[in-house]
Amino acid sequence: MAEHQDETRVAYDGIVELYASLFADPRLAELPFTRTMVSTFAELVGATGNPRVADVGCGPGHITAFLGEAGLAVRGLDLSPGMVEHARLSFPALRFDEARMEALPFEDGALGGVLAHYSLIHTPPEELPALLAEQARVLAPGGLSLVSFFATDAPAPIRFDHKVAPAYSWPVELLAGAGLAPFARLVHDPESERGFLDAHLLARRTR
Repeated sequence: MAEHQDETRVAYDGIVELYASLFADPRLAELPFTRTMVSTFAELVGATGNPRVADVGCGPGHITAFLGEAGLAVRGLDLSPGMVEHARLSFPALRFDEARMEALPFEDGALGGVLAHYSLIHTPPEELPALLAEQARVLAPGGLSLVSFFATDAPAPIRFDHKVAPAYSWPVELLAGAGLAPFARLVHDPESERGFLDAHLLARRTR
């Protein structure tokens, strides 16, 4: 797992300013589908009574900031030290730390929510179950997960050449059997040159 993550980290460290410039609006004004699902996630997490949330793979911190404005006690985590430093400078009132997705820095059952916004896309298929299980581990019973990713109607993941690092599109049912029970999804055509759908999947920790 470490080798491909190291390659991904180096790739994102090399494009921090460019990547951040593409996602400069923490209010997601030009991303209505994302805004709708993240807002719904924030509202449902707030209703659990546990406002602690991890933004796993937070990048430049724009969605972390959105969750903070929604009243959640959010902490941004990213593999890339360059992204973490940029997020800290851009949103100094929030906390950002380096972390790997297979070893989240939280105790069992500590969080009301975990958000992974296109941060699982570089994960080889055989490693995905462990990352999802780690998200379930840190969620309290009834806690919420929101995973966004490139989707495919094919029965298996499809590898493609992402502009930053090799990536995968996933079947919409990717959370099945991970200790997370999906209860809502939004799948839409982003008019992407890649030809994949965008998917946002909401789930609850079941045990």
